[in-house]
Amino acid sequence: MANDHPATDLPSPLELSETLAKVSAQTQELLQQFIDTRGTAELGKLDPMGLLPAYAALTRELMREPGKVLEAQLNAWNAYLQVWQRTAQRFFGQRSEDAVAAEPSDRRFKAEDWENNPFFDYVKQTYLVTAQTLQALIAGAEGLDDKTAKKLAFYTDQYLDAIAPTNFVMTNPQVLHATLESGGRNLVEGLKNFLADIDPRDGRLRTRMVDTSAFELGRNVAVTPGKIVYQNELLQLIQYAPATEQVHRRPLLIIPPWINKYYILDLQPKNSFIKWAVDQGLTVFVISWVNPDESLADKDFEDYVVEGALAALGAVEEATGEHSINVIGYCLGGTLLGALLALMKARKDDRIHAATFFTAMLDFSEPGDLGVFIDEQQLATIESMMAERGYLDGSEMATTFNMLRANDLIWSFVINNYLLGRQPMAFDLLYWNSDSTRMPARMHSTYLRKMYLENAFCKPGGVTIDGTPIDLNTITNPACFVSAVEDHIAPWKSTFAGARLLSGPVKFILGQAGHVAGIINPPGPRQYGYFRGPDVDDLSADEWFEQANLCEESWWREWAEWIAGHGGGLVAAREPGAGALAVIEDAPGSYVSRRIT
Repeated sequence: MANDHPATDLPSPLELSETLAKVSAQTQELLQQFIDTRGTAELGKLDPMGLLPAYAALTRELMREPGKVLEAQLNAWNAYLQVWQRTAQRFFGQRSEDAVAAEPSDRRFKAEDWENNPFFDYVKQTYLVTAQTLQALIAGAEGLDDKTAKKLAFYTDQYLDAIAPTNFVMTNPQVLHATLESGGRNLVEGLKNFLADIDPRDGRLRTRMVDTSAFELGRNVAVTPGKIVYQNELLQLIQYAPATEQVHRRPLLIIPPWINKYYILDLQPKNSFIKWAVDQGLTVFVISWVNPDESLADKDFEDYVVEGALAALGAVEEATGEHSINVIGYCLGGTLLGALLALMKARKDDRIHAATFFTAMLDFSEPGDLGVFIDEQQLATIESMMAERGYLDGSEMATTFNMLRANDLIWSFVINNYLLGRQPMAFDLLYWNSDSTRMPARMHSTYLRKMYLENAFCKPGGVTIDGTPIDLNTITNPACFVSAVEDHIAPWKSTFAGARLLSGPVKFILGQAGHVAGIINPPGPRQYGYFRGPDVDDLSADEWFEQANLCEESWWREWAEWIAGHGGGLVAAREPGAGALAVIEDAPGSYVSRRIT
């Protein structure tokens, strides 16, 4: 029988490659014309994350090497065949190892059905093959600059997290069980939760992570006794009541990040770092930053140094009569502490004795996953939004941080609230996480540009504070850096690089867990361990880690010994208001109580 379709010669690989290269060039030209005909602000509205140029670059690279795409397809096809074959064996009662396995840390597939039920095991493995194929294809794309490669990897992971079978009714065994057992009541309740989470002001979905009605500041969170003894338009200063008859002579000032509220350090008595520090015989002061509105739009980073940290330092001296003070800076508060120390060094101000940096970056050359959000287009988009209202809305920043751990901080709540129809749980840490803060427009722009985009902070004279160029290399104070192995916000090797900028003796402690759990780690049965190593000196991060030893306990006790060595002896306990500063109101104060509704 004659063939109805004439034979067609397939093009050679070389011809195919040349053709695809031409298509790629034409595609790039069209995309560039599209970008050029629209201003940065308009493009930012259409593509606020700057993904269009990144994925266009990926397309160009893949078209240049079609063999890699073909190889990826063949590898995926072979993997799918193995999945089908082994699933068929399981359907016929034979035991078979998975063709591909989830990472042990992947909690999405912990339910027994993902392993014991052949259908769900097949769904899981098919998804994992697809995910690994896309990830490998992007990782193998040569010719991409490092920033573009990281952006592509990050947002591809976001896409893969979103399409995971756990996020859909018909492919999540836990949801199916709940639906059958409740007669679909879970889906009805889930719809109620979904509709309740749509903000009537702007129509945005704001998924609740916690039962906010279960907590109240001053009642069951932020309950360590203290008083507000100083305030200005940027901060209130809390002095905590002593818990011992004698205290170390040098008081302790804690500078928390202004990107969220201070009471992460004072959640409940069982996990409060502040209470624990007070119990160690320290006179503790904490800055409680204001939750700014449009009236503070022009406050800059240097204002947070001068009117914030420097003003608080003066208030501590006035309240206690002590000239020499120890200081902790947490996260962005640690960056602020670095600026403060360098400024004071330039001005020959010696009031700070020892400095502690909790998960704080001074060198931003390797910012970790946050770096994918920092480029000229994305900053222009953010600055355009801030210019309209004078601040960055806290919910927008919270979304950014949640994306760094999307499965834990986004999709797990989608499943719990909307598919299982459950109410959010009462959890102090998530209550704090939901209590977001705004950022003044000018300050946030300066921080993103000078620190993340330009990495100017670590360069001598790269940043000027109150008319004074600062240099972190001039800092000679004894310092202790506490970082965390799994920190996605302040990667520990980046914090280590920052520690090496200082010229004084530097102790480095590396806790287990992440940005929050690595710090809020009280001694007890559920404590994380930490790595203890030599002083930083001239070691690289990897060299330090090779010489470090794992200690199976909280790092809090080691830090307490270190800070006690810089305590300056013992004096009688100090009551808030007993010094030159009068009590304004009870802790936690009015500034921290202002929630974004």
